[in-house]
Amino acid sequence: MKVVTQTQIKEYPLLSRGKVRDIYEISPDSLLIVATDRMSAFDVIMGEPIPYKGVVLNQITLFWMRRFADLAPNHLLATDPAEFPAALAPYADELEGRAVIVKKAKPLPVECIVRGHITGTGWKDYQATGSVCGHALPAGLKESEKLATPLFTPSTKAELGTHDENITVAAAAELAGPEVLAHVEELALAIFSKGREYAESRGIIIADTKFEFGVADGELLLIDEVLTPDSSRFWPMQGYAPGKAQPSFDKQYLRDWLSTQDWDKTPPPPALPDEVVAQTQARYLDAYAILTGEPLRLP
Repeated sequence: MKVVTQTQIKEYPLLSRGKVRDIYEISPDSLLIVATDRMSAFDVIMGEPIPYKGVVLNQITLFWMRRFADLAPNHLLATDPAEFPAALAPYADELEGRAVIVKKAKPLPVECIVRGHITGTGWKDYQATGSVCGHALPAGLKESEKLATPLFTPSTKAELGTHDENITVAAAAELAGPEVLAHVEELALAIFSKGREYAESRGIIIADTKFEFGVADGELLLIDEVLTPDSSRFWPMQGYAPGKAQPSFDKQYLRDWLSTQDWDKTPPPPALPDEVVAQTQARYLDAYAILTGEPLRLP
């Protein structure tokens, strides 16, 4: 197992290289997705990787997809490099723990966000308008307060280097189609509720998260990453107190550090000190260990 910032797999065409994932076409119906150790914040890729972060993201996603298999079918076809095509054998050390082969699906044109607590851009919207994505909320809510019921608050999908924008459910229905969006909203809320209940039993609050869904052969599938420190806000239950920002197991630590720097949140980003890299990695590893009940085995 290696630290991986970028893959170069010549045997298959590279379809995309995103903020974290490299995606290759294995066949007309399947893809190889590799979760690298690239780190992004404020939609900018950092110059330094967070070692084995991609392994954490992939393994947490596999953990949740298996738990949610009864709620939503997913795109997984193979998760062990030993089961991958023989042409990928020379890359086994790079792919170990961080790669999956999946069914090719057409992603929906909206991000499926669920909020269980009022924080982040939701908190900013609430302060300005008293609502979030068209959901009117009670007056007097405090920052980080738990909402009476989780909210489905979709957003647009931005290109690399630009920002998603919060939209109403009605606007999302125009993009994805009313029936599809209604189905996605139901699934997203059900998965979030089940995941939150389990996480809280382990001492982690899932404040909010982003799901991805896609369609393959007419079937709606759960795709991409699920309830990871990159797609969610994870807070420790111990010490939780609304009325302020919360400590986190996710990339918020890095965002907070970056916010203290003289940086306008456009490339190039500031260089990350070794201590910031180590502290960020520790939070990802802690999230995995707490959720699954065992530490991640690393070299």
